Amino acid sequence: MYNLEREFVPFIQSNDLKSLGFNEPCFATYVGETLDLNLQLPSDSYFTVAPLYQQAFRWFRSKGFIIDITTHDHDIYEFYIKWSADKSILSDYYDTYEEAELECLKKLIEIVKNN
Repeated sequence: MYNLEREFVPFIQSNDLKSLGFNEPCFATYVGETLDLNLQLPSDSYFTVAPLYQQAFRWFRSKGFIIDITTHDHDIYEFYIKWSADKSILSDYYDTYEEAELECLKKLIEIVKNN
């Protein structure tokens, strides 16, 4: 059975994105820390939108980031981020694409928070 929840950015990073100004329409929300896939906003104000990974990366690209998650073979993944003419990073290696994707998102959030 396919786990649809893995397509959504985890709660902590969704909350971080919210604090950075991410407010795009999403297919789900977090009510507290629970993912709600009912495709509607809860009636109370305590929610965080739950973007898909591609929505979050698209949002960062719209802010000028160049993002690449790649593999050199089937067992090693890495990411590259560039955000100005003289600022970029190449990550360590990760065992899965999903791990590299999450770590890339965490690094993007950290970069924006620190700038």
